[in-house]
Order: sequence, then C-alpha cells, then structure tokens
Amino acid sequence: MKCLILAAGYATRLRPLTDNFPKPLLEVGGKPILDWILDDLRSSAEVDGYIVVTNHRFASIFEKWADGRPEEISVVDDGTSTNETRLGAVKDIQFALEATGHKGDLLVIAGDNLLDFSLGKFVEYALGKGTSCVMRYFEPSEERLHKCGVLEVDENGLILGMEEKPSEPKSHWACPPFYFYKKEDAGRIPEAITSGCGTDAPGSLVAWLSSKVPVHAMEMPGKRFDIGDLKSYEAVKEIFDNN
Repeated sequence: MKCLILAAGYATRLRPLTDNFPKPLLEVGGKPILDWILDDLRSSAEVDGYIVVTNHRFASIFEKWADGRPEEISVVDDGTSTNETRLGAVKDIQFALEATGHKGDLLVIAGDNLLDFSLGKFVEYALGKGTSCVMRYFEPSEERLHKCGVLEVDENGLILGMEEKPSEPKSHWACPPFYFYKKEDAGRIPEAITSGCGTDAPGSLVAWLSSKVPVHAMEMPGKRFDIGDLKSYEAVKEIFDNN
C-alpha cells in the first residue's frame, strides 16, 4: 500500500508564510507537519512507500525534504504554478498514479492536517472492512457543514450518501480528508472524472464511488487539527508546542 499525500495547493489564506514555502512543511511542535504524519505511519507495516503530489513552485522544496527522510518517497510535480491553474485534488490523485504507475491499494491524505490518534487505526479498520473507507466525525456547527463533505451512514458505518459542501446538510457526520481506496476503486478515477465527478475537493471522489460500490466510514477516535489560516496555524502550534 502506498500513501499519497495531497500537497499541490497554494495555501493562500496562510500568506505570507506560504508565498514561497508549502504549508505541509511548516513547523508544528518542532518539526514539519508531514513529519508528524510519516512518523505516525512508520508503525504501520501496511504502508511501504509514499507519493507526494505537489505543484511546480514547491516541488524542489519537497524533494529536499524527502531526501532527509528514511522512507521511500516519490515527489510528483503536477506542473502547475498558480492557484488559478491548479488541477484540483481528484485530478492530482489521477496524475500521481499515472506518473508513478502505482496500481495497488492507496491511502490518500491531505498534507495539512494533524491528528491526536494514529492513522494506523484507520488502516486496520479499512482492511477489516474489505472496502474503500473514509473517516467521519460529528460536526455540531451547521455553518461548518456547509464547507465540508457530509455523510449519511447506516448502523454499520456503510455510506448511504455523501455530498460536498451541501446547502442543506442531511446529517452532522463530516468527512475529513483521509481516505483508503482499494486498488480496483482507485483505478476507477478516470471513469469518475468522465462521469462528471467534481475534481476540486478530494471528497467528491468518495461521493461518486459510494454510489457505485460499498464504502464504509469509521468514526474518528480522537481529534483532527485542520490548518487553514494563520489563526488556526498559531492555535495548533500552541497545542503541539506545549505537549
């Protein structure tokens, strides 16, 4: 299984910190955000390599970072150089798979989120279910639900429906950007795009896929820290710097 890290965005809300530097490599608690993710997954025997898909502006910075890590990391440059020309998360996944030739199971994660629990729990859940899987958490704020993927699930965690940024959320189950795709499901991305799947938000692929095959959602056993702007970055730094 490869872990694909989505890192092709331009983090415009974090400027000026991200004018010439990628958000996933900003420091939190004394080390880059991505180091927290890789150090956690090191204990998972299922993950045997990493793919970082980024843009042309930041590719060399990620390559230098990857050279200092012990894992097998492939850095893929999607060729874009501005926020206006970005491919979008789903097309970036497709681009990375085609560039590396990977055709196996795939763990896809956003490179700008931190968790206070191990992603290994999610990998174990997905392998136990035998389906593609996502995570879910209860989001009480309807305002926030308008800005994320919202799930409908049954008592066994099977996704009954998913909508990205709904105007009228059908539940309070929000889907964070952590996904496990079985190899045959990851191979359906070209079909999804041709069928009209949204390509900007990574959850759009889950919304499409869950209408075709069983996809399960694990309830998060802890907290997720989303670094979206300067205020949230400082808040996360304070939490991790003091631990």
